[in-house]
Amino acid sequence: MNAARLPSVAPEVTATLVEGLSPRLRKRLDVAVTKLAARPTHRDGDTTTIDVDDETELRLHAPGGVVAKVEDITCRCLLAPACVHRAAAACAAPAADLAPEPAEQATPEAPGPASATPPAATLGPDAARSLGLDVAPASGPGTAPAPTTDTAANAALGLAPHVTPNPAPDLASPPETASPDQRAAADVLWAAGAAVLEAGVDGAGAVTQSALLRAAHTARLRHLPRAAGAALSVVTLLRAARAGDPSYRTADLVTALAELLGTAHRVGTASGAEMAAVRGRVRRPYSPDGSLRLYGLFTEPVVTDSGHGGVRTWVAGADGRLFTVGDVAPGGAGRALGVADRAVRLGDSALTHRELGRAGLAVSGATVSPDGRLGAGKAVKAVTARGVAWTDPPLAALWETPPAEQAARALRSTSRYADRDGTGSDLLFLHVELLGAVREPGGTCLLALCEGGVRVRLTVSDDDPALAHRDNLALLAAAPGARLRIIGRLIPATQPRLTLLACTHPTGEGTVDLGLDRLRRADLPDPSASAHFAPPQTAGPGGSSPLYLLERRVEQTVAAGRAALGLLGDVTAETRRIRRGGLPTAAALLTALSASAAQRERDLFGRLLPADTDGFAAYWLAAARYTAAVSESLCAAAWNPMDEDPAAVPPVPVHGAAG
Repeated sequence: MNAARLPSVAPEVTATLVEGLSPRLRKRLDVAVTKLAARPTHRDGDTTTIDVDDETELRLHAPGGVVAKVEDITCRCLLAPACVHRAAAACAAPAADLAPEPAEQATPEAPGPASATPPAATLGPDAARSLGLDVAPASGPGTAPAPTTDTAANAALGLAPHVTPNPAPDLASPPETASPDQRAAADVLWAAGAAVLEAGVDGAGAVTQSALLRAAHTARLRHLPRAAGAALSVVTLLRAARAGDPSYRTADLVTALAELLGTAHRVGTASGAEMAAVRGRVRRPYSPDGSLRLYGLFTEPVVTDSGHGGVRTWVAGADGRLFTVGDVAPGGAGRALGVADRAVRLGDSALTHRELGRAGLAVSGATVSPDGRLGAGKAVKAVTARGVAWTDPPLAALWETPPAEQAARALRSTSRYADRDGTGSDLLFLHVELLGAVREPGGTCLLALCEGGVRVRLTVSDDDPALAHRDNLALLAAAPGARLRIIGRLIPATQPRLTLLACTHPTGEGTVDLGLDRLRRADLPDPSASAHFAPPQTAGPGGSSPLYLLERRVEQTVAAGRAALGLLGDVTAETRRIRRGGLPTAAALLTALSASAAQRERDLFGRLLPADTDGFAAYWLAAARYTAAVSESLCAAAWNPMDEDPAAVPPVPVHGAAG
């Protein structure tokens, strides 16, 4: 049984079913999920049936594609409804996206004393001193470190400090803060996330996931959709990891867990605009944007790991703003290729997506989401208009910004823990000279030289052989010396790196959508050329950074849990190497993280006391956020012109950076 064949199940349904199991059945739940995954399924309308055995059927009724009520999952076994099968089916199915928030709004708490800092705010003295914080000395051996202040804890965790505003005039309303119910929901989210770190992927089975789903549901009811969405992301990634999904990456789970823990911590200290960002929103609304004159840039195929396929066409306004028109639905790469030649769903335009990428639109009554997606409501009117070449205004201006500034803008847009405002994009517009292919451990990429002498590595956006990316990149590698305008998507790395999406044609006539249009050898300046391999390249700024030693421990915690990290032994050699690399804060965080993982105190009778899961989670969060911030800074530095002193260039603002 493929989980993708099952209907989505609302988080509260899964949590309720798991919570209703007896302790004995909870121990058998993970085994039951695995067994159920091997059973055949079939769908009839809104009902999906799983053959538990030759005589027993399990049914999931999903009107609208989502199982929204506990009674919509039924089983015909003798132990039903208290059997393990219903809970196992809910755990095997995908978690449904969050429903919109309830209509009523939470009442802001009256201004008063600052709320109690969540357990995550307690850090040991070594980590605190490494971050430049003053910590009162312990009163004696074995004494627990004194809790830091809210400001110190936030700084150590890489979060924005809580600043108490000056008293406002009597007529001004107090800044929004979290209500007691929201703080309580955030504490539950923190505890659920800390439990995942304690157990690791292998130990975070259905029961641990159920606690996350319950916490997500509660957070949604308390108007905390951002944290609730992070919890659902953690559950989805845990399931992918445990199922051996080839698309799973530990780094993605690290990001989701750090987002969950960081957001839960900030709920108790945020106020005003920061509180609005921490709270987030379930759905991004479309807002009116009047009349727009749009110019096509390119069309890219979109193929997702969940089996969806389609295209996204990028257009630019007269003022340089970027917009997208998309069409993505279940179907994979085959659908992506077909949809490219279908009409765009926008007003009365008869243009296909391929055509729009090279033409233009005049839109009246436009609606735009914060991330630049154009709405297709009934009131939107659009007619075909003339397009322009990339070398003509207003599109030509996109290539006039220096690469370092473009990379800084893209990093702000893609920062892993930034408060999303929907502005900006991760696209870069560069003039390049192709140098040839470069062999790397993960495969071969195309090396190009852009403004300022920066050497950038160009890789495929999607390796699916049905798409044209891979073949086109190989052909471009056979054209060293060719000068092109390109559009690529930034890949945060210690060396300049992009996924190549579109370029001017090597012959200088028109443009190429590299995922859809296929180049031929006759299109190259020298048809007899073969792939040219550039000489080995030295590492750029940060290429030999020892930061990976801390990143490795952060990922090992997620994979194996706190106890396994505590068994990895002395980290003195690693911290010494990190300090030599100029990262003393990283060394201090690694020391504190390893010590916290190994720390287990005993009572007067020599029995082990429960581990300090909250304290360990705080150290892990600080390490995860710190490594992300430093990685982004190294990426920004790599795009500086080769003859420019990196210290003379303003650093890229990083969000939630520790140290």
